Amino acid sequence: MKIFKCHKGIGPKVQGEALVADDNFSARYDLDRIKGVFSRPQHKLSGKSYDQKILVLNTAKGGVATAWMLHEMSVRGISPKGILFNEANTILVQGAALANLTMCDRFEDGDVTQLIKSGEIIEIDPDLGEVRILD
Repeated sequence: MKIFKCHKGIGPKVQGEALVADDNFSARYDLDRIKGVFSRPQHKLSGKSYDQKILVLNTAKGGVATAWMLHEMSVRGISPKGILFNEANTILVQGAALANLTMCDRFEDGDVTQLIKSGEIIEIDPDLGEVRILD
């Protein structure tokens, strides 16, 4: 089992399948929130389902609309289990808190999009600031 240290995060401890891309994230412009897929053709995860996955991305982009959309996705029941970033922005962290979505960033071991691979089963413990690869 590999363990990566990061800044302490928010949300509950979660396990799930990682969906990874060296790309940025906007809930407003990158997602079809009804179908639960990345819909912007230029996004590296275009066409992939984010529902019940743990997203591993470079950074958040966008502002208030992206933040409230995380809450809307959570209420609708079509949302990621958590999000890991190299660096999150404060507005998206507020949105994740409102949605009770697990989020961590700032990894000690380097670029999180290179540390974790799509399909790996990972566990995020935001209280400890740890991410574990379980498989």
